[in-house]
Amino acid sequence: MLTHTRPTDPSSSAHDRVYRQLRTRIMHGEIAPGQALTLRGIGKEFDVSMTPAREAVRRLVAEGALFLSSSGRVSTPELTSDRIEELAALRALLEVELASRALPRAHMALIERLQTINGNVAQAVENRDAVSYIRTNLEFHRTLYLRAQAPAMLAMAETVWLQLGPTMRALYSRFRKSEPPHFHRLIIAALKAGDEPGLRLAVRSDVTQGLKMLVR
Repeated sequence: MLTHTRPTDPSSSAHDRVYRQLRTRIMHGEIAPGQALTLRGIGKEFDVSMTPAREAVRRLVAEGALFLSSSGRVSTPELTSDRIEELAALRALLEVELASRALPRAHMALIERLQTINGNVAQAVENRDAVSYIRTNLEFHRTLYLRAQAPAMLAMAETVWLQLGPTMRALYSRFRKSEPPHFHRLIIAALKAGDEPGLRLAVRSDVTQGLKMLVR
């Protein structure tokens, strides 16, 4: 029996690589709010032609990670106070539900993993490393939410994180955190106790408190 394999499209794999790497950089706050990006610059950085660079940018614009102006300028978004409030409310809705769904599957191995990650969050804070702080903070939340077994909901939460990445970097730079998030410890304690109301409150407070400071 003969099998036929479809030839791989080099431009498709190249654009996917650029998309994923650029998406991660934006989500982790490696690019400042309002920073302009050019197809030529992206192509040079990732060693690809203009076509995969253009396709990666198109996908990121569709996700709200990049903003395309009427003049064709591409940049990371500079969020208004109203937009920050809207995204904070979305985080509260989605992530509280994800945490609640994860609770019945929160075995000790998960709790120990969250404690380890929170130690890495604390180390990033001590080192005053904004990108590592954002990356490990999101890892903490994603690790918990994966236990919810709700992939569509988690994908929506990640899209919100993506839109907020550059703003989270600005938030960190403004307040210069000196200690790890207090609410992470409350999240872990609620998971240990099987306390759903306590977990929902801790997650809601954790994902909205810092962003509220930006809109005051």
